[in-house]
Amino acid sequence: MKLPDIAFLHELADAADQQTLPRFRSSENLAISTKPKEGFRFDPVTLADREAEKAMRDLIAQRYPTHAVMGEEFGLKAGDERAPCWVLDPIDGTRPFLCGLPVWGTLIGLLHHDRAVMGMMSQPFTGERFYADGSQSWVEGPYGKVRLQTRRDVPLDQAILHTTSPESLGQTSLKFDALDKAVLMTRYGGECYAMAMLAAGKIDVCVEFALQPYDIVALIPLIELAGGVVTTPDGGRPEQGGQVIASGCPRLHSQILSILN
Repeated sequence: MKLPDIAFLHELADAADQQTLPRFRSSENLAISTKPKEGFRFDPVTLADREAEKAMRDLIAQRYPTHAVMGEEFGLKAGDERAPCWVLDPIDGTRPFLCGLPVWGTLIGLLHHDRAVMGMMSQPFTGERFYADGSQSWVEGPYGKVRLQTRRDVPLDQAILHTTSPESLGQTSLKFDALDKAVLMTRYGGECYAMAMLAAGKIDVCVEFALQPYDIVALIPLIELAGGVVTTPDGGRPEQGGQVIASGCPRLHSQILSILN
């Protein structure tokens, strides 16, 4: 399959940005509601989430009408049997979005034969786009365009660990406490921005416990094409979400899996 031009992912991000950025840190009524999510008592969805996903779906329908689309807010639209599938999260990190913290982003991923092949994370408030074009990973923003490269061969005791929220720690059999004690430091609350920082070589390990496909598909190629590794705890492919571990290099990843398991 010939991959779409990366310019189309930028178009999708532009459409989403037009819906999310004006509502960020705004006094506008965002019509906040909550969805059931295992392990969380509050999982918000807002008008910004819904309108951004609608805008992206409309563009995909116009340009690629035979493609499937999976989105957080409006579910799965089936496509032709052999067609790729777009995987959308209009605001990954709705809770920090509501708090005025710029660690949320719009996630745009593309699956082909159930494998993540392209992806983008757009953070319009900081003016950054992190993306994988099918062969390399890049960031474009206030400092220009830079190729992304994970930090490699970091000793475990010097590694920086991230997980979004401690709420899920009590519901996993993974030995996160042991990993926490083995690394240099652990940080929380970075959402998709932390995964982008792993691809950029600023964070070494991200562990997440309850992802959906739309939370991770866009980020898989971003990290892999920057030199990192993304798997489930048993070393399997992570496109279906669940428990997901991302590391900056294969050697470190092997150590992380050994500790967590």
